[in-house]
Amino acid sequence: MTLLAAHVKDPSARMHFVRSLWPQGGMFSGQEWRFSPEPYPLGVDLWKQLEALGRMLLQFNRSVNLLYRQSLAGKQPAWVADWLDRGKPASLLEIQRAAAFKNELPRVIRPDIILTETGPCITELDSVPGGIGLTAWLNQAYYAMQGGDAAPLLNGAVIGRSDGMIKGFASIFDDAPAVHIVISEEAYAYRPEMAWLAAQLGERFHVRNTSFTDFKDGDAVYRFFELFDLPNVPNAATILEMAQAGRIHLTSPPKPIFEEKNALRVAVEPELAQFSGGRNWAKNS
Repeated sequence: MTLLAAHVKDPSARMHFVRSLWPQGGMFSGQEWRFSPEPYPLGVDLWKQLEALGRMLLQFNRSVNLLYRQSLAGKQPAWVADWLDRGKPASLLEIQRAAAFKNELPRVIRPDIILTETGPCITELDSVPGGIGLTAWLNQAYYAMQGGDAAPLLNGAVIGRSDGMIKGFASIFDDAPAVHIVISEEAYAYRPEMAWLAAQLGERFHVRNTSFTDFKDGDAVYRFFELFDLPNVPNAATILEMAQAGRIHLTSPPKPIFEEKNALRVAVEPELAQFSGGRNWAKNS
């Protein structure tokens, strides 16, 4: 990829350079974009906070998973599972409780963060997020614009450099011979960004619609459809059946506790302080 010299100061030249890298198919269907001559500056303090979030949010999901299972087993208050299960069809709850998915967690976590005067606040943890391809492209484009490795760290350099998101996404599928990114009609606007991402990752990665069922044993599936939308996803039954049988690996796992916003509310209940080891999730999120 062509690099724009880091010393080029003309905002118009920098903006047009970024625009020149925009994929022909765009990123989100039906969206128009503005381009900035500079990446958004995080600053050292915010960068360190965001870096620390990954491990913390993984631990949060582990805690929610354990809390739910212990609630079902009578080791934690029964109201936890009852509350998180409300409104969910019995068939989906049966899948969530299947032994095959007992310890499965989302391998991509996107916190929706609002920057406030007192620091960042998380409003939602999205386990079936869009924006992976877009973020990868932004990193790639602004890394090139800033001069690549020539830019000093945290003084114009892009965190994650040009390929951090791409390598990170590829790594969650281990050594699966084929990775199928299955996109529902409800999430169809995100198809261009995932098609771009799959092209960056090579022939092992494929974008599929909801009629595709030719999954092979050992394949991996990235579930780009919400569990509330299962009735509108024709190949969902095949995917869930093969995943439960251990024939394919599915992420995010079919566990509605990770798509339930009430999980954030449950985590700060005083009654559960002993379970969380005194951790103040509200303060840390």
